[in-house]
Amino acid sequence: MDDIATYPAGLLLTGRRVVVVGGGHVAQRRVPQLLAAGADVHVVSPSVTPAIEGLVGAGEVTWHERGFEDADLEDTWYVVAATDVTEVNRRVSAAAESRRIFCVRADDAQEATAWTPAVGRAAGFTIAVLGSREPRRSAAVRDEILTGLRDGTILAQDQRRHTAGVTLVGGGPGDPDLISVAGRKALMEADVVVADRLAPRELLGELPSDVELVDVAKLPRGRSAMQEEINRVIVERALEGKRVVRFKGGDNFVFGRGYEEVLACREAGVPVTVIPGLTSPVAVPAVAGIPVTHRGVAHEFTVISGHLPPGHEESLTNWDAVSALRGTLVLMMAVHNAPVIAATLVAGGRSADTPVAVLCDGTMPGERTVLATLGTLEAELVAQQVLPPAIIVVGEVVAVAHPERFV
Repeated sequence: MDDIATYPAGLLLTGRRVVVVGGGHVAQRRVPQLLAAGADVHVVSPSVTPAIEGLVGAGEVTWHERGFEDADLEDTWYVVAATDVTEVNRRVSAAAESRRIFCVRADDAQEATAWTPAVGRAAGFTIAVLGSREPRRSAAVRDEILTGLRDGTILAQDQRRHTAGVTLVGGGPGDPDLISVAGRKALMEADVVVADRLAPRELLGELPSDVELVDVAKLPRGRSAMQEEINRVIVERALEGKRVVRFKGGDNFVFGRGYEEVLACREAGVPVTVIPGLTSPVAVPAVAGIPVTHRGVAHEFTVISGHLPPGHEESLTNWDAVSALRGTLVLMMAVHNAPVIAATLVAGGRSADTPVAVLCDGTMPGERTVLATLGTLEAELVAQQVLPPAIIVVGEVVAVAHPERFV
């Protein structure tokens, strides 16, 4: 291929017959791409992988359970020869050539009449990269372009989308690499970003210089922006014709007051969309190596806000019912009230020896795990000088993750 000049073209395969000869792992990679293009895919092979068989069972693919025959190419627009037998691939290629059908050879690109590029789609573009027998390099180039398109950095500043409205973006637990592709792209397209302190702060430094940044940090038991003021700001900027991103840590709808912002936008007639984020009570334990469920150990996990202690008149949590649960408890915003919560759980029937993990600054450079039990939690919080933000995991899954600490 080094010396062959190819002519790139986009094929419209919707509803057109495409034949894939071979049912192994090469075919398994190619068939979904052909289906995504709308092709009528026929697989010719005595056997197929379980994944392809699943597509057959779902009615997405037609499987001819036998060896290749020249007649398989009748009324065919495109062929992929993907067997592990060179002679079979050669026969497929020859049959395609005689019928003037372009054919991909998985085993020998030099003998093919078409090549499968490294393909990806983003921002309304289809990116196809053909390298000189260097598929890894082609894929790397494709991925660089796709990343730029998806996060908005590859587009010129004046191409930024200017549809007025509000997008609620969940930034994930803190590590900037854990935000979704859609969330990062929305940030790069924003005119105004309204951010709290737990949103991945490094990403704010990547914003274009003309983006207005509104700080609405809510500090625990300290200076904070009232929710009504946040609602006012996002609605006001959107009504000015700006694209507003409300940028939060975790997920907007998990103790994030995100739906209050949705309601405020709807009441004002402002278009609002939601891009979910990795929620901290699941993501932070996972990154720290603690599963919130485990076979034979926990059949449920419960996420609870601990910003109000048990017995508080405004608390909506039934702590007697919580104490009776056998599964995993994940406590958010609970550092301050953790001692009384632990005492309540023990009084309600949980063993004082129940393992506990306090995950401080989860996914961030200063991340650390403090291990304790319900009986020792209060002392460990003091001894280890634990401060918010932290996720507290209560249950035997902590022992699964740390058998060296819990017998």
